[in-house]
Amino acid sequence: MDQIKLGLKENWKQFTLLVIVNAFVGGMVGLERSILPQIAEGEFGIAAKTAILSFIIVFGIVKAVTNYYTGALANKFGRKNLLVVGWLVAIPIPLILMYASSWNWIIAANVLLGINQGLAWSSTVVMKIDLVGEKQRGFAMGLNEFAGYIAVAIFAFLTGYIASEYGIRPYPFYLGIGLVILGLAMSIFFIKDTRGHVAAEATNNTIPKLKNIFWDTTWKNKNLGSVSQAGLINNLNDGMAWGIFPMLLASRNFNLDQIGIIVAVYPGVWGIGQLFTGKMADKFCKKDMLFTGMLLQAVALIFFIWATSMTHFVILAGILGWGTAMVYPTFLATVAENTHPQDRAKSIGIFRLWRDLGYAVGAILTGIIADSFGTIASIVFIGILTFVSAGIIYVRMKCGEGNSVKFVDYFLRRKSAFK
Repeated sequence: MDQIKLGLKENWKQFTLLVIVNAFVGGMVGLERSILPQIAEGEFGIAAKTAILSFIIVFGIVKAVTNYYTGALANKFGRKNLLVVGWLVAIPIPLILMYASSWNWIIAANVLLGINQGLAWSSTVVMKIDLVGEKQRGFAMGLNEFAGYIAVAIFAFLTGYIASEYGIRPYPFYLGIGLVILGLAMSIFFIKDTRGHVAAEATNNTIPKLKNIFWDTTWKNKNLGSVSQAGLINNLNDGMAWGIFPMLLASRNFNLDQIGIIVAVYPGVWGIGQLFTGKMADKFCKKDMLFTGMLLQAVALIFFIWATSMTHFVILAGILGWGTAMVYPTFLATVAENTHPQDRAKSIGIFRLWRDLGYAVGAILTGIIADSFGTIASIVFIGILTFVSAGIIYVRMKCGEGNSVKFVDYFLRRKSAFK
């Protein structure tokens, strides 16, 4: 126990390995990001938006439930063991996507993808928080989410490019075979469990345990509840972006190359931005970070209805990505900051349950609205929901984080320094 030290510097080797593994996890999602709606329409003749988005609905529900059980079982079975199981589940995914003869096989692949993401991504998140301790949680989560979502962007672009050059199937999904082999091998041979770090931190922690972890994380605790609802809405609009944006762009005569670029800008800015916003979350009031991030997302979504050119879509995708970058590492850092180390894995699992249910809710809502009233109406509706979520954060949350700095105070000090 005496040999275990907490901190990013003290655990940089394991932390770096976990960042790399999480990039492979994110790459598995990127495989589908650009081209699955085109497979639905082009190869299987599926026209209804709700039916096309069924793969996101299934993915979101399965990932959400898996997140919950990953958090609940992490202390019992170990983080590393759950990570390895996540990669074992992923083995058939690229093969199914390559050779699926019906849309039901695509749905089956996304069931497995949801389990893979829930086990593997959740495990890497919890393990990184375990390693760094109380300090630099925001930066740690920024690095984690940067690795995952920059990989989503890179593989979304690569699959779009490969599909445009060589066809939609099977060539883009060969990338997935490499991801599975590398991710599984690193998880088995190089990653170490972090339960000892949790025990070390718990000896000096003063945060009281939650009375009812599920309901406190879901809503009763004002800070945790604000984060959970915002996480759901954030992934709700991400689920919409995943499914609706490629169809919207195709309807406006953008080709697969252009769609791949625009679709990649959003997670690309989201991923790279977290290198900066993660550190910001350690310095600034987390309420301010979350409110501003959700507000930017709402504004970007609503302005999409007036976008007509490649430049418009790229700029708005960038704003949407930056808004998401502001909230993503802040979500996880806030949950960790408001929970006892022994409650942390389960609380993060509950938060991620609600957050990733947003994929399913978003896909169902946007599919129904798009089929009934058109694609633009679905985007506006989701934009309004995102604005309401920002308002809930503004009303319910408190800063209360010791030395954290409010945005207003920071900019007032900067302004007075220039006088």
